[in-house]
Amino acid sequence: MTWDELNWAALDRLRARFLAGPGGEGPYWETEDDLASYDFTYGERIGWKWDHVLRELRQRGWRPASRHVFDWGCGSGVAGRRVISFLGPGNVDSLTLWDHSPLACDYAAGAAERAFPGLRTVQATPGLVAGDSPVGLLVISHVLNELAPTALATLRQLIARSEAVIWVEPGTRDVSRQLGRIRDDVRASFRVVAPCTHALGCPMFSADHERDWCHFFAPPPSEIFADSHWVKFGQRAGIDLRSLPYCFVALERSANANTSTEPGWSRVIGRVEHFKPYARWLNCDATGLAELELPKRADPALFKELERTKAPLVYQWQRDGQKVSGGRAYTGT
Repeated sequence: MTWDELNWAALDRLRARFLAGPGGEGPYWETEDDLASYDFTYGERIGWKWDHVLRELRQRGWRPASRHVFDWGCGSGVAGRRVISFLGPGNVDSLTLWDHSPLACDYAAGAAERAFPGLRTVQATPGLVAGDSPVGLLVISHVLNELAPTALATLRQLIARSEAVIWVEPGTRDVSRQLGRIRDDVRASFRVVAPCTHALGCPMFSADHERDWCHFFAPPPSEIFADSHWVKFGQRAGIDLRSLPYCFVALERSANANTSTEPGWSRVIGRVEHFKPYARWLNCDATGLAELELPKRADPALFKELERTKAPLVYQWQRDGQKVSGGRAYTGT
């Protein structure tokens, strides 16, 4: 696939279908050309979100114990391929793929086999999805706003059979809060690896935070802003190329826990807002949510770092109440 080969009519149709949410009839992939055009554009943007999530997991020092990846609702397979790149192809024995479209499974399998020669791919049967056999690392990407209740129930059953889960979604309020509910439902059986720095219930569901939601922003590759093809795509699709909001959760069975973030660390929600005399952000840690402020004069270097860094915002603050006087970024265990 190249920019000259893109099927714009297919991309327009797919975007309209995705925005419509659940309720559409049947698979929306009609041809392999649909999948290739999607993978080259929308799929690549999703891949940038996965890159940032996986960067945070690497920063946390986490790797799943399983050597088997199950990409559920795979579409063009971009999430599974990003995860295998993160783990290293030599550390993955198999990639299982499931999608409501057999065409998508075929495309995802072919793309994975080309990217990782020798990788064993398996297309899941309905019996495998609905069975009771163990699932290794379950990979889920951008499905919640499309799922009917029956499909979500099936997915919950798969989670219950998984050794670990990495789940990435768009950073919208409704989707994020739905994912947060699922996180709270399963945390008795799983350790929350990220984005949380604690194992408590999600504080977003406290009465005074009904308008908030857990979301973050991935940095797109800087070179796309000088690429006329990406600029044209953004204009045609009505997308702000600078903004890649996402939410996610990474889980592992408690018995498989091999690392943890030490007490005292926080995760910044959304973006840090910068004003001339201070920076402000919504902070999540074991004490709950709090809006914190860093006066620029208190730590000019930290003020500048928070404005410029593209790393996941996991920090340990020096603070008195809501006022921050200093801090250090989490750089791994």
